[in-house]
Amino acid sequence: MFEIRLKNNKTFTCDSNTTIFEAAKSAGIFLEHSCLTARCRSCVVKVADGATKDKLDDLVLSVDEKQQNFALSCNAIPTTDLLLDVEDLGNITLYDKKIVPAKIQSIQKLTKDVIKVSLRLPPNANFKYNSGQYVNLIKGNLKRSYSVANAFKEKASLEFFIKKYENGLMSQYWFEEAKENDLLRMEGPLGSFFLRESNYENIIFLATGTGIAPIKAILENIQASPLDFKDKQFFVFVGARYKEDVFWEPNLDKDVTITYIPVLSRQKEDWSGEQGYVQDAVLRHHIDLEHVQVYACGSNEMIQAAKEVFIKNKLSESNFFSDAFVATN
Repeated sequence: MFEIRLKNNKTFTCDSNTTIFEAAKSAGIFLEHSCLTARCRSCVVKVADGATKDKLDDLVLSVDEKQQNFALSCNAIPTTDLLLDVEDLGNITLYDKKIVPAKIQSIQKLTKDVIKVSLRLPPNANFKYNSGQYVNLIKGNLKRSYSVANAFKEKASLEFFIKKYENGLMSQYWFEEAKENDLLRMEGPLGSFFLRESNYENIIFLATGTGIAPIKAILENIQASPLDFKDKQFFVFVGARYKEDVFWEPNLDKDVTITYIPVLSRQKEDWSGEQGYVQDAVLRHHIDLEHVQVYACGSNEMIQAAKEVFIKNKLSESNFFSDAFVATN
C-alpha cells in the first residue's frame, strides 16, 4: 500500500492496482473529476513527489505535461508514495450514484440542431444532485452524458439541452425516434462542476453551445438564494456562431447582479455585440482575473484556450473550473 498526501495534508492509501481517484473516493476524499474515462482533463493533478503508471493509454496529456509530472487521477496508479499538488473538494456533499428509470415528459426544438428534453422520475426516486453536475442517459445499449440544465428541486423534472451530432447514434434517437413517455434509465449524479465557496466578488461563467446547461442550473440555484450572493457579481459569457444559435439567456432579476454577454464568432451583419472567441471577449471586459473564479463548460478546445490565456493574464490555475463536452459515437 502506498500513502497519498494532498497539499492540504489530507492523506489516504492506495494499492498498486487502484487509481488515485478511486482510492481517494474510498477514503471519503473527493478530487476534481468529470468523465472518469481518461478522455477529458478535469482530473489533472500535479505529482509533486513520487511516481505513477497509467491504467489506460493516456491520449490527453502532452509529452511536456507528462515530463512535468502531471497525471490524470482517474487513470494514474501509484508505484511509490505520492505527494500531490492538489486539494480535495472540501465539505461539498456528493450524492451517491444510482440508476433510476426516467420518462420523457416533453421535447422542445430550440434551434435546428438543439432540443430541450424534460424527464420525469418516479415519485420515490429520491434522486439528488448538485447544480452543475451531469448524468448518463441510457437507451438500450446506448449511454451518453448530459449536464442537467436546471437546479435541483424535490420531485421536479430534469431538463437537458441536447445537441445533434452528425452520424451520432444517440443523436439519431433524440432527433428521429424519441417521443413523449419513452422510458430511459438515468445514471448519476456525476462530475464535480458546481459552484465553490469563495470570498471572490467576481465570478465568470463561460460557455459554448449546450455547455450553458450546467451554468443555467448553477445560476438558478444562485437566484433561489439571493441573500447568499448579494456581494457578488456574475459575468455570463456565451459563445455561438450566429444569432440563431443562441437559445438561452439568463433571467436578469434585481436580487442578483448578473452581466450577460453573448459572443458571436461568425455573425458579420446585423450584430453590434461582442464578436470572435468567447475567451477573448472576457479579456476585452478588463475584469481583474487575479481575483476571480472562472467556470467554463463546452468544447474542450475552448476550455483549453481559455485556461491558457486566462492564466497568462494572472488567473490562478486553482480558480479555473471546467467541464469539457467530449463527443462519443
